[in-house]
Amino acid sequence: MSKFIDANMNKRAIAVFDFDGTLTSKDTLVEFIKYACGTWRFYLGFTCYSPIIVLMFLHLYPNWKAKEKIFAFFFKGWEYQKFKDYGEVFSLKIENMKKENTMNKLYTHMEKSDTIYVITASILEWVLPWCKKNGINNVLATRIEIDERGIITGRFSSKNCYGQEKVNRLLQVEPHRHTYTLYAYGDSRGDKEMIEFSDFGIYC
Repeated sequence: MSKFIDANMNKRAIAVFDFDGTLTSKDTLVEFIKYACGTWRFYLGFTCYSPIIVLMFLHLYPNWKAKEKIFAFFFKGWEYQKFKDYGEVFSLKIENMKKENTMNKLYTHMEKSDTIYVITASILEWVLPWCKKNGINNVLATRIEIDERGIITGRFSSKNCYGQEKVNRLLQVEPHRHTYTLYAYGDSRGDKEMIEFSDFGIYC
């Protein structure tokens, strides 16, 4: 039986897609930094934080903490409206980064009128505009903190949407797990818990 045929026709289907590396062929945080800050500053920042990045990949430093430090280096002190505007324009550039084989799976779920979520550790301000342009309204992503003056603090206002946090976020909005069949698409360690939680988990 095809994985796209629900064995229990009384259940609705939910399809959860990771973003970076799954719907896209590139890490959009890296590409956004290059776009918003320039290549020279990009290489400066990643050189400065290379020891932390190495420790992160060795699982000796928390993923969320490394990501927050890098984000703060580039964007702390930015006006939020400026950041949001950059995200809107950058979302158009993501069209050239789409991963066609996974996009085809997304279109299949759309044709079946399944409920679709993009759940990602990437930042909401460019993921959401891209998703809306592509007919996806349900987006759960990492959120950034903004102070009372509308300035980015460099911290996240939500947990980094990675690993178990992806499952937690889904259950916040879809708590009745027994009522739906869950398809999950991902490409990395950050998707492991969601894929294991699903009925049909697919690495793309």
